[in-house]
Amino acid sequence: MRILLTWLGNRDLENMEQDKPASIVTLATRAENAFDKIVILANKDDQKWDKFEKFVKKRLNMVGRPDQDVSVKSVRIKSPIDYESIQDETERWVSKLSKEADVLSINLTSGTPAMTTLSVLIGKGKDNVEFLQSSPNNDVLKVSIPIDFGQTYIISASKNLANAATSMPKSDAAFANITAVSGAMKETVSKAKLVARSEVPVLVLGETGTGKELMANAIHKGSLRADKPIRVVNCGAFSENLVDSTLFGHKRGAFTGADKDHKGLFEQADGGTLFLDEVGELSPSIQVKLLRALQEGEVTRLGDTKSINVDVRVIAATHQNLSRLVEEGKFREDLFYRLAVGIIEIPSLRQRQDDIPFIVEQLVEQINTSASKHPDYKSKKISENGMKFILSQPWKGNVRELWSTLNRAFLWSTDKVVTEQEFASAIIKRPSKIEENEILLSLDDRVNIIDIIEDHKKKYILAALKASGNKKTTATQILGLKQHQTLTDWMKKLGIEVNK
Repeated sequence: MRILLTWLGNRDLENMEQDKPASIVTLATRAENAFDKIVILANKDDQKWDKFEKFVKKRLNMVGRPDQDVSVKSVRIKSPIDYESIQDETERWVSKLSKEADVLSINLTSGTPAMTTLSVLIGKGKDNVEFLQSSPNNDVLKVSIPIDFGQTYIISASKNLANAATSMPKSDAAFANITAVSGAMKETVSKAKLVARSEVPVLVLGETGTGKELMANAIHKGSLRADKPIRVVNCGAFSENLVDSTLFGHKRGAFTGADKDHKGLFEQADGGTLFLDEVGELSPSIQVKLLRALQEGEVTRLGDTKSINVDVRVIAATHQNLSRLVEEGKFREDLFYRLAVGIIEIPSLRQRQDDIPFIVEQLVEQINTSASKHPDYKSKKISENGMKFILSQPWKGNVRELWSTLNRAFLWSTDKVVTEQEFASAIIKRPSKIEENEILLSLDDRVNIIDIIEDHKKKYILAALKASGNKKTTATQILGLKQHQTLTDWMKKLGIEVNK
């Protein structure tokens, strides 16, 4: 048994009044195989339904095709574009008719885009459904839709989740949205607000992952240049042969491939801010060109002789010790002092413990929101012991490491509550770096080697206890001891007590 399922379209009714075929009649009379049953879904113009049934039957009779079972069925939808109610009716009729039919043909030409979309999505789930449509010339076309919509949706949702997990967490570039509960961060934000109101260059310092770009954006948004552009560039990505073009632009024909004039970053940021991330990575030759642009307030495009005046505020950032690089001759002293007028040093995550619960709350919300599009994802939260574990970690990679760890723990957890054990598994183990400085002693020097050893021993025990959440068994393993009784004896001797 072959059945045709279709929505009743406005064009079908209009053409009926002129005794001309539209999509439904075209498919009914010209499809490769005749239909034993035709079901037409409609929700308006009910006074015309009887006439339309007779019109279709007449046309079928004219070409010698079965005309006994043609009917317009009333459906309850809120509007022709209400996806939810259209889905309910489409699901009901496709399920019913696909059980009756050997082949169920669905018309994709009549009806609204919402009706067509849901007909495809629901019809693809049935193994005996085919899709037909009519052309403007009243030809019948069989439509091949080789896409697995369910799998495509899951892949898309998975990519969205992956992109969110591998990128830095989103945050508005405003001081109000920078987490500053701890005293260290409150002081930093307070200084940054003062610097933002001025026009001085700014040097943002901090370890990798502390949020230097976020701070730079906040300074820009808090400045008088907030309505002007901010351009961001990673100086570590500069190559010697492209720096002139990247920063200062080029004229057409300046080099092979330069087929048009190009504005460099200084021109693009004119009136606004240029953020030079990882400025410590700049080569000496690039430092010279940058200093000249900062001192003179003008740039010259590669291949041009005319200078262009630019009004740009520069914010630079680095995780390196620029003072040490200056002493080592790796960074120009005059450029350092040109940049380091307003210095903002962002504390590491371990220096702002009071901020961590609030940061974690924000990141968890972002993870849950992003992952909610995936059909198998369950919104999750962190257990009390899980939060204690997070607070016990040093987070050498700062917010970036915390963000990555949260994503792994949430991905691996199959429950709605992420536990301490799952966070412990999600932590990437990194070998500790112990700096060994050369020790020099003279004949007149006297040191107490026992005190030095005991002092180092105490520091490492305290660090191991913090990392383990004050669990002696785990701390013993971290310190490489064979028995936890050894750790207990040392703690007693050194006066170390564990807070439960």
